[in-house]
Amino acid sequence: MSGIQAVVFDIGNVLLEWDPIRVYDAAIGAERRRALFAEVDLEGMNEEIDLGADFKETVFAKAEEHPDWANEIRLWYTRWMDMASPAIARTVRVKDALRAKGVPVFALSNFGIATFELAEKHYPFLSSFDQRFISGYLRMSKPDPRIYEAVECGTGITSSALLFTDDRPENIATARARGWHCHLFDGAAGFAERLVAEELLTETEAV
Repeated sequence: MSGIQAVVFDIGNVLLEWDPIRVYDAAIGAERRRALFAEVDLEGMNEEIDLGADFKETVFAKAEEHPDWANEIRLWYTRWMDMASPAIARTVRVKDALRAKGVPVFALSNFGIATFELAEKHYPFLSSFDQRFISGYLRMSKPDPRIYEAVECGTGITSSALLFTDDRPENIATARARGWHCHLFDGAAGFAERLVAEELLTETEAV
């Protein structure tokens, strides 16, 4: 065993799917969605929300800036829960299995305040972490090294004793530079195998 004492989970595309494109393609068609995303910086808008900006006000302000796309932009607010669905069941199970064994589990995620509260209502498992480090509340987001430092200081666990999984290479790179053990998430099965290899779970527990 490598001395890992706790496991840190990203949320989007690790514990639940995050796919705005799927929702927009179904609502307005792929061609119109591509035009929308090329003309309107929806990703930048979402980053503002992740840093603590008001969810509804930020989306509706962006809609006012682009009246030709106003209805489509507001879908980011009215259809948000569809974008953050469904849960990735096996990752949820291994998180719960770790906690049942007494391994601390933490959340480190870029998430707005209102969007996280909305997701938590739909997914009660988001309440079952030992500690949560959510960008909207902290006013800083991955891959800013400060939010990783907040995890280290907040938990009191040294970087070399943390195992972190995230689907974004840039977020993994910052964690690795701080000495964290890392797993680039590309599916629940691969992460379950990593937990078994680290002797944090047995193969039966990781199913």
